[in-house]
Amino acid sequence: MLLVEQDGPVRRITLDRPDVRNAFNDEMILRLAEAMNEAGQDDSVRAVVIAGNGKVFCAGADINWMLKAAQYGPEENRADALAMSGLFHAITDCPKPVIARVHRAALGGAMGLICACDIVVAEEGTVFGFSEIRLGILPAVISPHVIGRIGPVHARHWFFTGGRFGTDEALRIGAIDRIAAPGELDAEIESLLADICAGGPRASSEVKDLVKMVATSRVHDVQEDVVSVIARLRAGAEAQEGFTAFFERRKPNWIPEAD
Repeated sequence: MLLVEQDGPVRRITLDRPDVRNAFNDEMILRLAEAMNEAGQDDSVRAVVIAGNGKVFCAGADINWMLKAAQYGPEENRADALAMSGLFHAITDCPKPVIARVHRAALGGAMGLICACDIVVAEEGTVFGFSEIRLGILPAVISPHVIGRIGPVHARHWFFTGGRFGTDEALRIGAIDRIAAPGELDAEIESLLADICAGGPRASSEVKDLVKMVATSRVHDVQEDVVSVIARLRAGAEAQEGFTAFFERRKPNWIPEAD
């Protein structure tokens, strides 16, 4: 159902239900949220990569789970939705950068998953879509993460129509960050990971908090806050090492020496 592997400083989490195109069910949601929380608390992890095993990244919700949920009462439905919402927040709140490795398809709930990630790389030819409206429901739980990424204008268009779109449109509206040529998806991911791991671990762990603070405030309201952030980091051991390494023309000590 879920494969978790530590690859050096990278935690690789792979959706592993290829027989149902890695569709979500309640157990996968719970396990993925737990895996994200564990990765966020592990000091050895510099970055997380979420991928899908098999032919597609993720086809959204498992049809059998949806049929079961259709019989739920209001309280059961609320608990079910709250668990899924918790998964997406576990991704956005993870202090480590989270990369989505997307291939072939990301539909329905999978759009919430990728939009909760920090960087999304999709293979050329991948199909995306919000099909909820055609089932008489809305992408409500995923909407904060989706709208945070693509904005209300694009969200209205695709939430209303429920149509599918490709990588060019996904890049245009901001649902993904990079398109990888066929066969180059892993190389693109590894290039990103190398760049991420070249940064200071402590500084990297505070990027999300900084972006969230500034994005949700007016410019003058955060002046003191951003000044405090840079003053604190500059005085820290990591920044001192970074500056020293720069002037000494060597790699900082958080980058392992090549074998």
